[in-house]
This record gives sequence, C-alpha cells and structure tokens, in this order.
Amino acid sequence: MVFFQLGLRRAATQLARPSILCGQFLRQQTPASPASSKLTKLARAARSYATDKPISPIAELSDKFRAANASKEAQDIAQTSKPSKSSSFPEASDKAVGYWLLASAASVFGIVVFGGLTRLTESGLSITEWKPVTGSLPPLNDAQWESEFEKYRASPEFKLINPHMDLSDFKRIYFMEWTHRLWGRFIGLSFVLPTVYFIARRRVTPRMAGTLVGISGLIGFQGFIGWWMVQSGLKDDLFAPGSHPRVSQYRLATHLAAAFVCYSWMLLAGLKVLRTHKALRDPQAAAKAFKALQSPILRVLRGSITGLTALIFTTVLSGALVAGLDAGLIYNDIFKMGEGIVPPQSELWNRFYCRKEDGSDLWWRNMLENPSLVQLDHRILAMTTFTAVMALFFYSRTARVKGALPKDVRKGVNGLVHLVSLQVALGISTLIYIVPVPLAAAHQAGALALLTGVLVAGQRLRVPHSTMALVKRRLQVDKVIESGINRV
Repeated sequence: MVFFQLGLRRAATQLARPSILCGQFLRQQTPASPASSKLTKLARAARSYATDKPISPIAELSDKFRAANASKEAQDIAQTSKPSKSSSFPEASDKAVGYWLLASAASVFGIVVFGGLTRLTESGLSITEWKPVTGSLPPLNDAQWESEFEKYRASPEFKLINPHMDLSDFKRIYFMEWTHRLWGRFIGLSFVLPTVYFIARRRVTPRMAGTLVGISGLIGFQGFIGWWMVQSGLKDDLFAPGSHPRVSQYRLATHLAAAFVCYSWMLLAGLKVLRTHKALRDPQAAAKAFKALQSPILRVLRGSITGLTALIFTTVLSGALVAGLDAGLIYNDIFKMGEGIVPPQSELWNRFYCRKEDGSDLWWRNMLENPSLVQLDHRILAMTTFTAVMALFFYSRTARVKGALPKDVRKGVNGLVHLVSLQVALGISTLIYIVPVPLAAAHQAGALALLTGVLVAGQRLRVPHSTMALVKRRLQVDKVIESGINRV
C-alpha cells in the first residue's frame, strides 16, 4: 500500500512540475503571457490532488527532494532569461515615457514656428536683458514698462529702424518675445522634472536615462544660444558692413539647428519606446518584421534615407541663412534671378564681403554672407531635395524593392512626396509674395514637417537591435510556456 501511494504521489509531482517551473519563470517576465493563467490552474490542480492523498513518511521525503530540484531548475532557467548585467533599471522603458517624449517634441515644434513669427515681426530684440528666473514675469506697472522701453530706446534697432515707435507698439513686440522665452522655460521645466522622476523611479532603461539627461542638457544650452543670438543684434560692432540691425545669421542658424536636433532627438526616442512596446505585444509578428528589414535588398534604400535626412537638414540651415540676411526679399521670381537664371558672376563673388586683403576668404564669405549667393544656394538645395525625394519614391516602386518593402515604410515614403511637394509650393509662394508673415511661418513649419517625415520613414526602416533582443527573449519565454503546456 505504501509503494502504491508513493507511485501515485510521484505521478502527481511529475504532473505539477512543469507548471511550477513555468509559473516561476513567468513571474520573471513583464507582462505575463496569456498562457500563465492556464498553467497556474493546472499547477494548482496538481498540487491539490497530490496534497489531498495520504502519504507515508518515505513518500514525503521523496516529494521534498523533487520539489527542491524543480525549484532549482526553475531558478536556473529564470536566470538565463535575464540580461547578463544585473540592474535595477527595467529592460524596456515605460510606455508613458514614449507619449511624454512625443508631447515634448510637439511643444518644440510649436516653439520653432512661434520663434519664426517672433523673428518675422522683428520682436526678438525687444528684451535687451537675459534674466532666466526673474524674466519670467512681464512688467507689472507703468514704471516698469517705462524702464523696459528706455532700455530698448538705447538699442541700435530703435535708433535706426523704429524711432517712431511708442509704448503701445513696444508692448506688442515685447509680449511676442516674452511669450517665446516663457515657452522655452516651460519646455525646460516640463522636460527636466519628469526626467528626474522617471530615472529616480526606474521607469526607463539605462540607455534611455542617458538620452533624457542629454536632451535636458541640450535644452539648457539652447537657452544660452538664444541669448547669444540676441546679443548679436544689440551691438553695432557685430553687424555686417552696410546692414541694418539684426541678429547674426550664423547665430540664428545655430539656434535653429539646435532646436531641430532637440526635436529630432525627442521624436526618435519617443518612437523607439512605443515601437518596443508594440513589438513585445506580438513578439512573433515583430520577429518576422525585423527579419524582413534585414533583407539586403533594403540596404540601398536605408542608406538613401540617411543621406536624404542629411540633405534636408543642410537645406534647413541654408534657409536660416536666408532668413538671417533677409535674402528672400530680393529676386522674387521663380525661374529667374534678375535677367538670367542666376545673377552675374561679379555679384555672386563680390570682394565687398572679403575681410582679408588677399581675398582668401572670397568664396566662403560670399556663400555665407552674400544675400544673392545665399538665396541661390538655398534654391539649389531645395530643388535637389525635391529631386532626391522623387527619386527615392520611384526607386521604392521598382519591382525588386517593392516586394521587400514593409507596408509602413511604403506609406512613409509616400508621405515624403506629399510633404516635399507642399514645402516647395510654400517656398515659391513665400518668395513671389515677398515673404509675408503667414507664408514664411508656414514654410518654416513645413521644413520641420519634412524632417519629421524622413525621420519617421528612417525609423521604420531601421532594425532596432535592443528591441530585437527583447523580442527574442520573449519568444524564449513563450517557448518554455508552450513546452510546459504540452507536457501537462
């Protein structure tokens, strides 16, 4: 009778063992697989059957020995499923972090457009001091307003351009610049404070924590660049010869480039977090999609999108030079610049812009400071960008590439065609109507939208190695679960 009970108990233990093993393994993963509830029920039933039967002391000792072995095996499998480097940080950042990053990117998009409006309305030089903390409040009484207006009256812009301006006109441009600066402060606080929270609560991966710290530093540096840019419009000795008071086109391009980098960084980081969570919801489909992206057929397309991203960014910087030099106010025809397709060579390579007697700085000074050549360069870069996008579109429609191209990447390339066409139309309209404020602001927004489109297309085409490693680990979990179910 004792041997019969021992055999029965042994059979029940063997039945429960895979369920116990998989149950412990599942507790190491987040989130748990749908099969975990079935395994839990099977394990509970097996334990109930085993413990309800009377057993002898010999059988009880045998069960303890087997339970210890099963627990050790479960721990070994769980350990192999973990990353080799132990850390209190999670393997995947919280999904809320992804949505927060995209919201921050949208806020940066808005301030870029509003900053363009501030420049177009010539409001950027209305505040002549940089007060990161106390400057958050506008003047609150007549005496404070008179003090601020007196500081502006001492600036070159007021003396040479706006001597007719009264206090009411000054308040209008003052509030434009004040709102721009306040928006920048809001972006800084709404990013730095959540960054500290997410890192302290271990809701991001170590790599994402470094990304958030890097973006926070860039936001702070961007505030310094903004003031450095404004300073160039407040000192007579920094103006180009013969120009009216305005900020340096070099500093304006630096300020805009930093904003675009900050926006791109936020956007890509947020998309990566959401893409990881989407992949972990269906690891089998994600593994299949990642394998398709590794096809050698897509290598040229991937490199082309990377090159196109660099081309768009370069075109944006040339547009900043156009804005800084007011180069859009000259040559307002579409196909001609003056009497020919391009201005005369003597105008394009004018020694007036040289600072050295030997003329060794002739070519680069004209490319960056001569309004005629700067506008011509921007036209050439803009048409090159349009041609490159169309070439990319037709290449993606070739039979060989089209068969290997994922559906979401194909939609991204289609979106690029629409965005670049809209941007060309906005650029032409801005030029022929001599830079009206609404069209110029829309043109700047279109540039950022086009950069967004190429970044999204490139992100969809890229193989995320860290996400792929998580997907493989999740598939191993599912395989163990299926094995346990089959054994039961």
